[in-house]
Amino acid sequence: MADLESVPAAPSGARYAIIVLTAMNLLNYIDRYVPSAVKPLFQKELGFTDAQTAYPLTAFVLVYMLTSPIFGSLADRMSRKTLIALGVALWSLATAGGALATGLTTFILARALVGVGEAAYATIAPSLISDYFPPGRRNRMLTIFYVAIPVGAALGFTLGGLIGNAYGWRAALLIVGLPGLIAAGLALLIKEPVRGGFDPVPAPAIPSWPDALRLLRRTAPYLFAVTGYIAVTWAGGGMADWFATYLVRIRGMDLSAAAGMTGAATVVGGLAGTLTGGLMADRLKGKTRSPYFALSCLTMIPAAGFALLALTAGNRIVITAAIVLAQFFMWCYNGPINAIIVNSVPAGMRARAVSMSILSIHLFGDAISPTIIGVISDRTGNLFSGMVLIPVMMLLGAAIWGIGWRRLRE
Repeated sequence: MADLESVPAAPSGARYAIIVLTAMNLLNYIDRYVPSAVKPLFQKELGFTDAQTAYPLTAFVLVYMLTSPIFGSLADRMSRKTLIALGVALWSLATAGGALATGLTTFILARALVGVGEAAYATIAPSLISDYFPPGRRNRMLTIFYVAIPVGAALGFTLGGLIGNAYGWRAALLIVGLPGLIAAGLALLIKEPVRGGFDPVPAPAIPSWPDALRLLRRTAPYLFAVTGYIAVTWAGGGMADWFATYLVRIRGMDLSAAAGMTGAATVVGGLAGTLTGGLMADRLKGKTRSPYFALSCLTMIPAAGFALLALTAGNRIVITAAIVLAQFFMWCYNGPINAIIVNSVPAGMRARAVSMSILSIHLFGDAISPTIIGVISDRTGNLFSGMVLIPVMMLLGAAIWGIGWRRLRE
């Protein structure tokens, strides 16, 4: 592979696009996780069972994943920045609109609309980034982009806990939702890059959906990446939605402290893990035949061990250290696995490849994990019985990526 000095410079507007898209990703995850931070508050006011508290998140994820292929198809043919702007505006208004919920149905509706808006953005942004930079730099750029996930999730928990404790859960949703309208306006100033401009051969004609699906089924790196991603997303979704509540109920912490610990662990561990994973994956090139799979596999194993320790430890210092380390190792996969996804397919179907990965990881991952954990808790009377599945699914993801590491060359 040519070194970075020999590749063409990124087109005009690339830096602005990365900054704006990363800022949007930050807001994306703030809005996504604030409801999890204030779960005990709306559960008490609206009279939800444990399982019912997970339904709004499940509704969000279901709509998010089902509409992602629609936006993936549109993005391969239409102005991507316009679709992104519309999506950001919709999810921001829907997040704020959740403050008006009066029961389960209206709360679910608001969160479902958030899913539509976020699908437009999350499906399209990686394809834009891949057209701004050559393959050798995409892992690095996607790592920057995905750094916003743990930071945004942490801010969602922290802001949700602080605002929720001081002013209530409705105020928390309203305050974090509206700033996204500014980001929607900034999206319209992004310059559209040439599709496939950095690919070694000219981009082929845009394939039909049946042809695209057949190609994805035949692309082994894509399949291994997404299948392991499903298991890890199951674990991450369950942890994100339930860990703060677990600390309140099982360890006797107050909501602000529990949400603060969860948020701090996510931002410290997640930020460090995402950056470290992206850097180390590139440094493994030439030392192992599938460096991105290798890094993702090897870091997910200690993530599972520390997640189990965080659930079983009784000492608050040990819990804090364990959850930080679990988040650190768990987030190392983010840039490398998403780089495999965009690098393994032609430019004319990258948005659809991303959309199908989104559909898959949420359909079989965090669309069901919070509800499964809640149902197990309701039936056993023991929240730990459901939470213990989190490290199990992390190990499953590590095993799948380990097979990809040993069998494939990226």
